[in-house]
Amino acid sequence: MAGTSEILLVGVGGQGTLLASNLLTLALMEAGYDVKMAEIHGMSQRGGSVSSQVRYGDRVESPVIELGGADILVSFEQMEALRWLPYLKPTGRVVVNDYRIAPAPVLSGKVPYPDGILDELRGKADTTVVDAAGIAKRLGNARAMNLVLLGALVKGMDLVSCVDWERVIRENVKRDVELNLKAFREGMAQVGTR
Repeated sequence: MAGTSEILLVGVGGQGTLLASNLLTLALMEAGYDVKMAEIHGMSQRGGSVSSQVRYGDRVESPVIELGGADILVSFEQMEALRWLPYLKPTGRVVVNDYRIAPAPVLSGKVPYPDGILDELRGKADTTVVDAAGIAKRLGNARAMNLVLLGALVKGMDLVSCVDWERVIRENVKRDVELNLKAFREGMAQVGTR
């Protein structure tokens, strides 16, 4: 692999963003890549913004993704996708969960949750919208949306054959393993490769 690939995963505390990025990092290291990961937990226990930056390649010096550097932005929540969009390369790809979590100003009635976020994302980047929450709920556990989005990311970055993803999930996910494997497969089915 020439160069470095950069993946930005963003969401709200409690959505499983960090588990998805940890599984991704473990799998990429197992595939032989040099991998660096950085996490930011912004009030994650209270529904605040959470982000993970994963960079991998032959040699990676820093885990930090610069503005305009991400190859793919995977967002677990609509507004977070819009907030982090400046970090995406002009040729980058967005995978966004069709899901809204109202932040405190919206909950208090000070401002409305913005309409048209998905249309705005589509107008600015190659965007795939995934109903990860709906898929996970249909499978039996809404919390599995993180594995749906991990599957979408793996397919979107064409990482399907680099490692045995199902084994990595079996070895590192402690609960509802079969359901999470189904969620991962469903996520892969939502995204086409370029």
